[in-house]
Amino acid sequence: MDTVFKLFSRMTLVIGVVATFAMGIGSPAWAETPQAAQAVVDESDDGGDPLEPVNRFLFEFNEIFQLVILRPATGMYQHLIPPVVREAISHMIDNLKSPVIVANDLLQGEGQRALETTQRFVINTTLGVGGIMDPATKMGIAKHSEDFGQTLAVWGVDEMVYLVLPFYGPSNPRDAVGKLFVDNYFDPLGLYLENIDEDEARYARMAVGAVDEYGGVMDELEQIKKTSVDYYAAIRSMYRQKRKAEIGNGTEVDLPPIPDLGQMQEGTPADQVSLERK
Repeated sequence: MDTVFKLFSRMTLVIGVVATFAMGIGSPAWAETPQAAQAVVDESDDGGDPLEPVNRFLFEFNEIFQLVILRPATGMYQHLIPPVVREAISHMIDNLKSPVIVANDLLQGEGQRALETTQRFVINTTLGVGGIMDPATKMGIAKHSEDFGQTLAVWGVDEMVYLVLPFYGPSNPRDAVGKLFVDNYFDPLGLYLENIDEDEARYARMAVGAVDEYGGVMDELEQIKKTSVDYYAAIRSMYRQKRKAEIGNGTEVDLPPIPDLGQMQEGTPADQVSLERK
């Protein structure tokens, strides 16, 4: 049994090194909402994209990476893991993100939302048996996502320019700094595993999270690619609209999850999206 566990850990380590890099910055999450407004994708909008030639090159690089590495890894994960187990894993992953969300809720002065996230964490960790179930949602405590990129935006930091990062996908300097550097310090489990040098466990966690998120969006992304005149511009437009709505904590724009390669969900034009903070 110990040999099997070590073999599994090493396999996830390899997948983690590559797959984790594919689950980028925006995360995050493209939160689902039943009453989401229909987003209008403006593929002609190139404002704030002075690095477009470089961005397009990196975008194509990421597309190759998804095709060669991420999609096969995700397909294997979905083939080997039963749906009910994958759902439990998704719940656990969401539950483990709670400290990051609470920290950013507080930094944004959102005490009520911080309380709701704390309630979800306590309920799902106890009644949900370590987070494998989501009784909090059934109790009417809806989940939401926050990251330090959103916090910086609330503090008045502009996105500056649109960026496509290798492996990570759609982003901007503000979101990149928040997600890549600051949010890691709000993740107690990640810090603990790093401090005890449990690299295999850290990468296994990252790998499972990556393929779990990508598995929920890869078919939608393929459909967008087929129907878009300019796939790069479509993803750029969707990323910006979704981040704008997330930062405002208003009406969600229902977009196909963008592998930021982060979390997204499947349009009212962006200027009609409610950005009034609750």
